[in-house]
Amino acid sequence: MTSQVATRFSRYAWAVVVWNLFVIVWGAAVRATGSGAGCGSHWPLCNGAVVPRAPELATIIEFTHRTTSGLALLAVVGLVVFAWRVFPKGHLARKASLISLILILVEALLGAGLVLLEYVEQNKSLGRAVYLSAHLTNTLLLVGALVSSAWLGRIASPRLAPTPGKWRAALLVTLAASVSGAIAALGDTVFPATSMAEGMKAEFADGAHALLRLRLIHPVVAVLAGAYLAWLGVIASRSGRSDSIRKAGMALALLVGVQLAAGAINVWLLAPVWLQLVHLFL
Repeated sequence: MTSQVATRFSRYAWAVVVWNLFVIVWGAAVRATGSGAGCGSHWPLCNGAVVPRAPELATIIEFTHRTTSGLALLAVVGLVVFAWRVFPKGHLARKASLISLILILVEALLGAGLVLLEYVEQNKSLGRAVYLSAHLTNTLLLVGALVSSAWLGRIASPRLAPTPGKWRAALLVTLAASVSGAIAALGDTVFPATSMAEGMKAEFADGAHALLRLRLIHPVVAVLAGAYLAWLGVIASRSGRSDSIRKAGMALALLVGVQLAAGAINVWLLAPVWLQLVHLFL
């Protein structure tokens, strides 16, 4: 395998990462705009048709998500084929691409379940919250696998050193912050507030819905997780290791700060759809 081939693979893999990020953010737009039932309770068909006729806006949003998701699946299949053609047996880019394929198939099944179980629009059940949490966890693992494919594909014979415990913990706190954020976003969707005071009153009211109670958890978890990740970023940026690790540490600390600021503004502005999407993208 030549370095030129490895570079082409890595570029393709990064393009797949970018496309999947777009699909993920568009999926959040489906939830935030209440368009999850835009194709009715039909899957994989949309309102009983392959291509819906005279679609409404909600149908266009949902159908676009399904179409882009299908293209993402094909792109990951292409990633696996590419990896198997250019890398030798046992190469970690092969393994990462195969894991990506497994996770995106699970992602497709979870997406279908949202429609078939009718966990869409104004469904306020705790089952929907649990389901969305599992969906987002799988999504984050998928992004991690895709990024690993792109990263490992640049290296002729990659070897992974044991991961320090503090970085394994970083993955867990990131998942915790993200999942609690998904639940908070669901609460914002089904229980929109007209003001911060009105929203807080609803959250602390006697007999408040569980989603309103759970919405309170995310800011606390996010701040604690952010502080931990920023601390790790600062440690990495000051380490005597490679320049790429120092730059990655600085980027991590900076992104945590931007993300926390975006979260605070999101709360202040009562979670407008566009800012929810920016927050998820970050």
